[in-house]
Amino acid sequence: MSETQENTRGGEGQILDPETFRDSVGTMDQEGKRKWIYPKKPKGKYTNYRTFTAMVLLAIFFAFPFIKINGNPALLINILDRKFFFFGQPFYPQDFFIIALGAITSLVFLILFTVAFGRIFCGWVCPQTIFMEMIFRKIDYLIEGDRNKQMKLKRQEWNSEKIRKRTLKWFTYLVISLVITHFMFMYIVGYEEVLKIMKEGPFAYPTNFLVMILFTGAFYFVFIWFREQVCTLVCPYGRLQGVLIDKQTINVYYDFKRGENRAKWRKGEDRKAAGKGDCIDCNQCVVVCPTGIDIRNGQQLECVNCTVCIDACDEVMVKTGLPKGLIRYATEDEIEQERPFKFTSRMKAYAVVLLALIGFLGYLLKDRGMMEAKFIKPAGTTFFTRDGRISNSYNFTFLNKSNNNLKVTIKVLEPEHGEIHLVNDKNIFIKRDNITKGSVNVSFPEKDIKFTKQNITLGVYDEKGKLLDKYKTYFEGPFKLTY
Repeated sequence: MSETQENTRGGEGQILDPETFRDSVGTMDQEGKRKWIYPKKPKGKYTNYRTFTAMVLLAIFFAFPFIKINGNPALLINILDRKFFFFGQPFYPQDFFIIALGAITSLVFLILFTVAFGRIFCGWVCPQTIFMEMIFRKIDYLIEGDRNKQMKLKRQEWNSEKIRKRTLKWFTYLVISLVITHFMFMYIVGYEEVLKIMKEGPFAYPTNFLVMILFTGAFYFVFIWFREQVCTLVCPYGRLQGVLIDKQTINVYYDFKRGENRAKWRKGEDRKAAGKGDCIDCNQCVVVCPTGIDIRNGQQLECVNCTVCIDACDEVMVKTGLPKGLIRYATEDEIEQERPFKFTSRMKAYAVVLLALIGFLGYLLKDRGMMEAKFIKPAGTTFFTRDGRISNSYNFTFLNKSNNNLKVTIKVLEPEHGEIHLVNDKNIFIKRDNITKGSVNVSFPEKDIKFTKQNITLGVYDEKGKLLDKYKTYFEGPFKLTY
């Protein structure tokens, strides 16, 4: 907070020390007790934009489990069965390093985005905010009414009205929590499995049923009681922002140079001549805040950049005939020094790292190949000789990573004169997203085997003769003296 902001107003006209508000979070009073937040129902340009964004994201969330790409789920993260699909492309435990690099790339992108644009993600995209503000909070308004009616309902005795409204709200919360849990499970096991579990009932799948109940209870607890405290007390991203944001980061800021000294509105008054700022101390930016803070205190941990304070302030500015933008998206330098936003060296450094990671990730995805082949000698086996050739047996495992069925052949790449003999003389056919196992014999003329153990390379080809993968292993032969 700037030195020009000499004091901060507390509740009921109380004047607090400039930094007193930092001694507790917005959901706690001065004694450390939980303070329930009843934000006023927001309205305005940014609220409309956020509502539209939330509707699009919610539509994607509820539709994505049913979308298939090339016959595969668009997104599936099945940790138990070690099945992963991203945009229809299968990934396996062998590809964990690619998934890990993708996660690191996403983290660097989030860091760069935060350095440049603050916590816009929290207010516009975060699932917690979307569920809380665009679903559960709207249920509060629908059943209990706006801020004043909710506060009145809390204070009144448990009469028929309060019991009816609270029961309806809690039951609606429970139903929505159940729905969200079921859709989240679709991202883990697939919608077919979830529908199967629902159809056959809890006694057929007691473990799955118990897990769903526990997750539903967790959702219910978060949105009926914990609510906005998730962003303040639990979310690590909120803590991370403290080391990422600087004076060139775009955030929701109160323009204290224009707003101070704040004073109540008087019609027809020349506020500038009276030494008063544009802030009329109406407190509307506070009563609409979903985390219970006063944005005029400066940047705070609880602020999620939801922009409801911008809409509330702009509405007041229009009514009083003052310019809008007293609270707006801006950088601290823009307000204090009137310096426009610029892409700083810090941002450029993160951008370079991000581009490098994206390039490397793209290379790994392209180099990942359509198939992964392994040839392993069975334990305890040795070579055998027939018709002047030495043979070894191998167990092969072929993993088809592509979205097409494959018919493959095996060839010896090196050394020369190697021959392949499939056990039972069967063609090797691999279904997409599947693993095929079998056995194969590899033979060489006796004269070509120079060592007791000799390195060989086997290749796997598709019907068109394209090399899909190759694997280096060893070949055993008779003991030979070397001088």
